[in-house]
Amino acid sequence: MKLTEQKCEACRADMPAFSPEAARDMMQEIPEWAIKDNAIERIFQFKDFKEAMKFVNQVAEAANQEDHHPDIHIYYNKVHIVLFTHKIKGLSKNDFILAAKIDAIVSSKQDSGDSR
Repeated sequence: MKLTEQKCEACRADMPAFSPEAARDMMQEIPEWAIKDNAIERIFQFKDFKEAMKFVNQVAEAANQEDHHPDIHIYYNKVHIVLFTHKIKGLSKNDFILAAKIDAIVSSKQDSGDSR
Protein backbone atom coordinates (compact mmCIF):
# COMPACT_ATOMS: atom_id res chain seq x y z
CA MET A 1 0.00 0.00 0.00
CA LYS A 2 1.32 3.44 -0.92
CA LEU A 3 2.34 5.79 1.86
CA THR A 4 -0.34 8.30 0.81
CA GLU A 5 -2.99 5.63 1.43
CA GLN A 6 -1.84 4.96 4.99
CA LYS A 7 -2.65 6.77 8.24
CA CYS A 8 -0.22 7.82 10.94
CA GLU A 9 -0.51 5.77 14.11
CA ALA A 10 0.00 6.86 17.68
CA CYS A 11 3.65 6.59 18.61
CA ARG A 12 4.92 5.18 21.88
CA ALA A 13 8.12 6.34 23.53
CA ASP A 14 9.36 2.73 23.69
CA MET A 15 9.12 2.22 19.91
CA PRO A 16 12.49 1.91 18.21
CA ALA A 17 13.41 4.52 15.64
CA PHE A 18 14.04 3.32 12.10
CA SER A 19 17.54 2.08 11.40
CA PRO A 20 19.48 4.00 8.73
CA GLU A 21 18.90 1.07 6.33
CA ALA A 22 15.13 1.00 6.96
CA ALA A 23 14.96 4.78 6.50
CA ARG A 24 16.83 4.56 3.17
CA ASP A 25 14.38 1.88 1.99
CA MET A 26 11.43 4.16 2.83
CA MET A 27 13.01 7.01 0.83
CA GLN A 28 12.16 5.24 -2.44
CA GLU A 29 8.61 6.60 -2.27
CA ILE A 30 9.71 10.15 -1.39
CA PRO A 31 12.89 10.62 -3.46
CA GLU A 32 12.96 14.44 -3.26
CA TRP A 33 13.38 14.33 0.51
CA ALA A 34 16.77 13.96 2.17
CA ILE A 35 17.82 12.21 5.35
CA LYS A 36 19.73 14.53 7.65
CA ASP A 37 20.72 13.49 11.15
CA ASN A 38 17.65 11.71 12.58
CA ALA A 39 15.14 13.46 10.33
CA ILE A 40 13.96 13.84 6.75
CA GLU A 41 13.71 17.25 5.14
CA ARG A 42 12.79 19.02 1.95
CA ILE A 43 12.78 22.62 0.74
CA PHE A 44 9.86 23.75 -1.42
CA GLN A 45 10.00 26.93 -3.50
CA PHE A 46 7.04 29.04 -4.64
CA LYS A 47 6.58 32.16 -6.73
CA ASP A 48 5.96 34.39 -3.71
CA PHE A 49 5.16 34.57 0.00
CA LYS A 50 1.42 34.24 -0.52
CA GLU A 51 1.80 30.93 -2.39
CA ALA A 52 4.24 29.66 0.23
CA MET A 53 1.73 30.46 2.99
CA LYS A 54 -1.10 28.71 1.12
CA PHE A 55 1.10 25.62 1.00
CA VAL A 56 2.00 25.90 4.70
CA ASN A 57 -1.69 26.05 5.59
CA GLN A 58 -2.37 22.93 3.51
CA VAL A 59 0.52 21.15 5.22
CA ALA A 60 -0.85 22.21 8.62
CA GLU A 61 -4.24 20.74 7.73
CA ALA A 62 -2.70 17.44 6.61
CA ALA A 63 -0.53 17.33 9.74
CA ASN A 64 -3.54 17.88 11.98
CA GLN A 65 -5.49 15.16 10.17
CA GLU A 66 -2.60 12.75 10.74
CA ASP A 67 -1.85 14.05 14.25
CA HIS A 68 1.82 14.20 13.26
CA HIS A 69 3.39 17.63 13.10
CA PRO A 70 6.48 18.78 11.17
CA ASP A 71 8.87 21.58 11.91
CA ILE A 72 8.15 24.27 9.31
CA HIS A 73 10.54 27.11 8.47
CA ILE A 74 9.34 29.86 6.12
CA TYR A 75 11.72 32.09 4.16
CA TYR A 76 9.63 34.40 1.94
CA ASN A 77 8.98 32.04 -1.01
CA LYS A 78 10.73 28.96 0.40
CA VAL A 79 9.35 26.48 2.89
CA HIS A 80 11.73 24.09 4.65
CA ILE A 81 9.97 21.12 6.24
CA VAL A 82 11.68 18.81 8.71
CA LEU A 83 10.03 15.60 9.89
CA PHE A 84 11.03 13.32 12.72
CA THR A 85 9.16 11.64 15.53
CA HIS A 86 9.88 13.69 18.62
CA LYS A 87 8.76 10.97 21.03
CA ILE A 88 11.43 8.54 19.81
CA LYS A 89 13.99 11.17 18.72
CA GLY A 90 14.25 9.59 15.29
CA LEU A 91 12.33 8.46 12.24
CA SER A 92 9.15 6.42 12.26
CA LYS A 93 6.78 5.35 9.50
CA ASN A 94 4.62 8.39 10.37
CA ASP A 95 7.35 10.72 9.06
CA PHE A 96 7.34 9.02 5.69
CA ILE A 97 3.54 8.91 5.49
CA LEU A 98 3.27 12.65 6.15
CA ALA A 99 6.13 13.42 3.73
CA ALA A 100 4.30 11.50 0.98
CA LYS A 101 1.10 13.38 1.74
CA ILE A 102 2.96 16.69 1.60
CA ASP A 103 4.37 15.67 -1.79
CA ALA A 104 0.80 14.91 -2.90
CA ILE A 105 -0.22 18.47 -1.95
CA VAL A 106 2.52 19.82 -4.22
CA SER A 107 1.55 17.43 -7.03
CA SER A 108 -2.09 18.48 -6.84
CA LYS A 109 -1.05 22.17 -7.04
CA GLN A 110 1.05 21.45 -10.12
CA ASP A 111 -1.71 19.37 -11.72
CA SER A 112 -4.24 22.17 -11.20
CA GLY A 113 -1.91 24.72 -12.82
CA ASP A 114 -0.99 26.53 -9.59
CA SER A 115 2.58 27.72 -9.62
CA ARG A 116 5.16 26.42 -7.25
